[in-house]
Amino acid sequence: MSKLDLLEKHLLDRGPLAIAVSGGVDSMTLAVVAHRASLDTEMYHAISPAVPLESTALVRRYAEDEGWNLTIVTAGEIEDPQYLANPANRCYYCKTNLYATLSQQTELTIASGTNMDDLGDYRPGLEAAKEHRVVHPYVETGISKTQLRDIAKSLSLTDLQDLPSSPCLSSRVTTGIAIDATLLPVINLVERELWTTLISYLPLQAVRCRILPDSVTIQIDSTEVLDPNSEYNAEVKKIVRRIFKVNGFDSYSNNISIEPYKRGSAFLIETLTVQ
Repeated sequence: MSKLDLLEKHLLDRGPLAIAVSGGVDSMTLAVVAHRASLDTEMYHAISPAVPLESTALVRRYAEDEGWNLTIVTAGEIEDPQYLANPANRCYYCKTNLYATLSQQTELTIASGTNMDDLGDYRPGLEAAKEHRVVHPYVETGISKTQLRDIAKSLSLTDLQDLPSSPCLSSRVTTGIAIDATLLPVINLVERELWTTLISYLPLQAVRCRILPDSVTIQIDSTEVLDPNSEYNAEVKKIVRRIFKVNGFDSYSNNISIEPYKRGSAFLIETLTVQ
């Protein structure tokens, strides 16, 4: 039995779920499979300054194309002082707000796009999921990130199968630096413009705009950009400087560095403080 067949059978046996759809490949693929297995499946997408507008647009488009029963919610994490303090377990407060909100919206069991690979990381959001009895169909069927991408490919979900991983925009802010809701969309603007500018010339897998105290580090998986003497290096800094200045964050525009991409490098677990 293929992983897709296994997942479909598992979802049919479970019955309709309420799926938290972020706009990433994990939850989007799960939503497609679950809806096709049961038309009573409900989809919920939370909007927030930490969620890129592109993600919300993708969710809305799939909802229309696939005929989802989609509800857009505001989870309210951006008003939670524990979340805004940005401790290492910030994701716990994010998911606590999200799942509490969804629990008020539906009587169905809530499901997430957590997959097997996620279990090897520090994921405080999983504790919030446990507290709200959220289920994880990929984990229950032993499906990894690569395998769920294969499922997306087998379903001809071409705009999902290679969709780069992109955690929430708050993950770009170094642990311990307070989350500024007005800064998050600017971070997204920087990443989107850099991606759009460079992808025509260079093979890219990731672009991250990392926020440090009064400085910005741009992380890109490209040796051409990392070369301080290259035209790409100068162009990247020019773009970043302009976007931060235009949006009123001059302090960041004056101190920009470029480094190799490193997953999760804004996350400092040694600063963990439970609020």
